[in-house]
Amino acid sequence: MPDRPPTTESPPTLPPRAWAHRPALIERLLPVQKLSAEVYKERMAGAGQTLTALGSYWKGRKPLILAKACILGCLLPATDDPQRDLEIFELLMGMDDASLAARAKKKPTPKEIAAKVTFARLQDFFDISPPQLLLRSAPVDWSNPLYANVKLSWRDDVPLWDRRHLEAELLPKVPYRQRIESLYRPEEVADVHDHIWQRVNAHLGTHAHSFPELIEQLGILRFGHRPRVADTFCGSGQIPFEAARLGCDVYASDLNPIACLLTWGAFHIVGGTPEERAQLEQDQQELVAKVQAEIDQLGIEEDGNGWRAKVFLYCLETRCPQTGWWVPLLPTRVISKGYRVIAELEPEASEQRYRIRIRSGVSDADLKAAEKGTVRSDGRGQDPYLIHTVNGREYRTKISTLRGDYKTPDGKTANRLRRWQKSDFKPHPDDIFQERLYCIQWMRPIANTSRYEYEFREVTAADLERERIVEDYVAKHLTEWQEKGWVPDMPIELGHNTRQPIWERGWTYWHHLFNPRQLLIGSMIRKFSKATDYINYAYALNYFSKLCVWDTSRDNAQNVFYNQALNTFFNYACRSFTQIKPFLVRSFNKYPLIVHCKVNNNDAKSHCVNNDIYITDPPYGDAVKYEEITEFFIAWLRKNPPPEFADWVWDSRRALAIKGEGEEFRRNMVESYRRMRECMADNGLQVIMFTHQSGAIWADMANIVWAAGLQVTAAWYVVTETDSGLRNGSYVKGTVLLVCRKRQGHLSTTRDDLAWDLQEEVEQQVNLLTGLNQQARGWYRDENVFEDADLQMAGYAAALRVLTQYDRIDGRDMTNEALRPRLKGETTFVDELITFAVDIANQHLVPSGLSRDLWKELQPMERFYLKMLDLELRGLKTLDNYQNFAKAFKVRDFYPLMADKRANHARLKSALELGSSLMDSGSEFGGTLVRGILYALMELQQDEDVDVVIQHLSHNLPDFYRQREQVIEVCQYIEHHLRYHRAAEASAARILAEALLHQRLN
Repeated sequence: MPDRPPTTESPPTLPPRAWAHRPALIERLLPVQKLSAEVYKERMAGAGQTLTALGSYWKGRKPLILAKACILGCLLPATDDPQRDLEIFELLMGMDDASLAARAKKKPTPKEIAAKVTFARLQDFFDISPPQLLLRSAPVDWSNPLYANVKLSWRDDVPLWDRRHLEAELLPKVPYRQRIESLYRPEEVADVHDHIWQRVNAHLGTHAHSFPELIEQLGILRFGHRPRVADTFCGSGQIPFEAARLGCDVYASDLNPIACLLTWGAFHIVGGTPEERAQLEQDQQELVAKVQAEIDQLGIEEDGNGWRAKVFLYCLETRCPQTGWWVPLLPTRVISKGYRVIAELEPEASEQRYRIRIRSGVSDADLKAAEKGTVRSDGRGQDPYLIHTVNGREYRTKISTLRGDYKTPDGKTANRLRRWQKSDFKPHPDDIFQERLYCIQWMRPIANTSRYEYEFREVTAADLERERIVEDYVAKHLTEWQEKGWVPDMPIELGHNTRQPIWERGWTYWHHLFNPRQLLIGSMIRKFSKATDYINYAYALNYFSKLCVWDTSRDNAQNVFYNQALNTFFNYACRSFTQIKPFLVRSFNKYPLIVHCKVNNNDAKSHCVNNDIYITDPPYGDAVKYEEITEFFIAWLRKNPPPEFADWVWDSRRALAIKGEGEEFRRNMVESYRRMRECMADNGLQVIMFTHQSGAIWADMANIVWAAGLQVTAAWYVVTETDSGLRNGSYVKGTVLLVCRKRQGHLSTTRDDLAWDLQEEVEQQVNLLTGLNQQARGWYRDENVFEDADLQMAGYAAALRVLTQYDRIDGRDMTNEALRPRLKGETTFVDELITFAVDIANQHLVPSGLSRDLWKELQPMERFYLKMLDLELRGLKTLDNYQNFAKAFKVRDFYPLMADKRANHARLKSALELGSSLMDSGSEFGGTLVRGILYALMELQQDEDVDVVIQHLSHNLPDFYRQREQVIEVCQYIEHHLRYHRAAEASAARILAEALLHQRLN
């Protein structure tokens, strides 16, 4: 068991700003392997994440534990004892063994501990009842009949530190990621940190017993006051919320008002005081009561016989141009798989249309037949078409034909759908696409229970009369509602995502995405909503639109933004208010905040508030266009907002949004980060998060950092990976944390001198982390603190640290160079420097077992293959590692070498699996030393004579006799790395190496 913490309760008090010029821990160390595991665990919690309930439609969320790591890393000092620094950091993060014991969902009993843990005196930890003279030490064999009635309980005076470390002894001896799979997340356990404070205070010289106390003291030591943390791209509010929860004063801003709303909700709902939470609950109940009363007065959701509507199902209907029949557009006639309900189309020849009958409890054969509806396609990527049969003859018409697609004289595509007007809320009688109610699911309470019975019914004349009441009410009040801001009156601006509803349906205003019933209910909710209701109102809108598809497996209306797009459907589900109420009356996690929190609705370029630390996740290469899709919510919320949001600009301001990549993006980023630098304390820090996808990312970020007047001091790579249902079989997401400070002074250097600086800095950084790996053995249960990918990232960071400290290199002003527009295909001076620096960093990635001289002679694909063998030996099979090292070694396409491309099960092909592929000179691998050796190993495993194999090898390697020593070295390396998981190939490598050694002796 680890030593007990010192008992000193009052460490010596340090003066304010005592650490003003000390490096921060994040500039030296960060346990990214454990952090990656915790990040992954939080992501996999899905809807169970702390802030997701505020708005799950905002997908770009950085995990709270990642933000916590960044904030603590910026405030904690890097001391002369890196192992102790790391230990303290892990205590604060809830990653130490004792914290893992506290996070267990089922705690071991004293008897279970005594059965497995060895200690001399049982009485030191437990009370024994009845007293047993024979029961003195542990482990105890409880199967002994003498102990049958013995009971153990913890002694009251056993320190929590000891108790948790004894419980930790029963944790499984498996890698960290597996150990935490069945545990709670740290934030889910209120007392997870209760055992840490003596040890933390002894190391830091603080006297804290909670995070707010510790954060304030660390802030005073570094900045002279409680730390002020800012995020100028706050998005869903993850980073600002975590900073506030820890105890920092927080400033958050975003150009997008929906981002500001979510952040406001994080502060005032999840982080609300008890008084705010009580007001929230009261406001929620008042809202639903008022809306329900108005709906009941209209009588539009009840059938008069005790049944209340749950869901209304609608579909498009169109006139078939070949027959003149009106045909409902139904991709499937299945309505409910669970209740075995289908729709049947019954021809009404006199009306040239179909009656839609609803049948329940149908047979398997009927259910199967109903899977195909009147809208079909012949496979992925094929155009959908309408299909129906009249008098035994089948008719097909492409949807594009129905829509009237055509080419304009200038070559653009257009269609003949009428563009809806501001006053429209339903189709005109002569529109191509009509909308039809075709089924209603009803619900009725079962007597003397809290349950309901449900049934799907065909639409009746009474139902259509209720629809008419809704339409007449909307027609009468729509203009008034739009003037008051209760219903949208905002046009849909054409864009990447917003093109769909315009092109596919002719909708041109945001209220066109809602049917009359939805507009009626939406206006009522908006009419009575207060600031505290806005979060729930936006959340409800995501489930309350014509873009909500009906799920026949779950009997549920799905949300609009299930894939961050505005997808239109041929049939959709409209929830009744009964099914909207749960979105308006919700419970949230409770983490009352006691610090100052401010949310501003402005862009990062106009930032003007002084802060100590900036932690930002800018929209680098962001695939989700939030400036477009959030207009779906802005349209409902923008007019006459409550006083809390009255100062915000309720517009997405697309033109001002920083988006994408390219020259404009770089200029906006430089302007934003230069402004943050100007508002940052001289000893302040910035952590810039970005996704590591593009090969040009390092040059882009170096340009931005240089031009903004910042200097890189560290970089860390945190990876989250999951095997998902995406079509390519693997989804990988990793985030680089780029740590920066203000660039101080005016330094200059030459390219020649840079080489020495880079070499020295990279070596020092890599050696530091490698050394810490060795020191931490045992303490880390034989797991590395840092893996090769971390050393690679540290090498890059060291290179950037050297580069970005200079104002001038070879007489060139680096700020001007960084701002110079990049021409397509051009290699700039900054690009050359980054490539040069990264190459030096990569020279330190030599796998153990290979000489540096051999490594220098290998081609990129050879380095990649041998390096990944090294990682596979250590059980590192995440696809992200392969991607990162392929980039590092400048491998154009590594996928031909992969036997498995799944995110967490990636591996290289063996010699046998490679066979004779990739041998030709046109391949990156062809003609190389390693490829020739692998071919030889394949032949040996196929029982080819070793002399013949050597003869073939000498043919495949024209410079064979000069390279023979290298062949032996690579064979010995392969034999060592494969002996346990590919024994036959390892044996072949040993045979080839020994044959060549024998040949050399002769």
